[in-house]
Amino acid sequence: MASNRKSLYELLRRPLVTEKATGLSAENKYVFEVDTDANKIELRQAFETIYPGRKVLSVHTSKIPGQTKRYGRKTGYVNPSKKAVFTIEGDPIEIFTGA
Repeated sequence: MASNRKSLYELLRRPLVTEKATGLSAENKYVFEVDTDANKIELRQAFETIYPGRKVLSVHTSKIPGQTKRYGRKTGYVNPSKKAVFTIEGDPIEIFTGA
């Protein structure tokens, strides 16, 4: 379990704010960038811990491979990442507090 490696609060890195992710929030689906080693069970526990009172119905994950990027003449590398789409039941969560 991730509780031995990392705390549940470290598994969910940040919410992804894109046009598609914002559209999914109307359907009670929320997209987060997550730890690359986390599995669906750990992610479900982390989400339900961070947002108490929300029940996760499903978790869909996808890995994003690393890419090479050019910065002028130099080339760099973007690290691989992972994202998860959480489908919840009940009231929507307020990600953009204070905005």
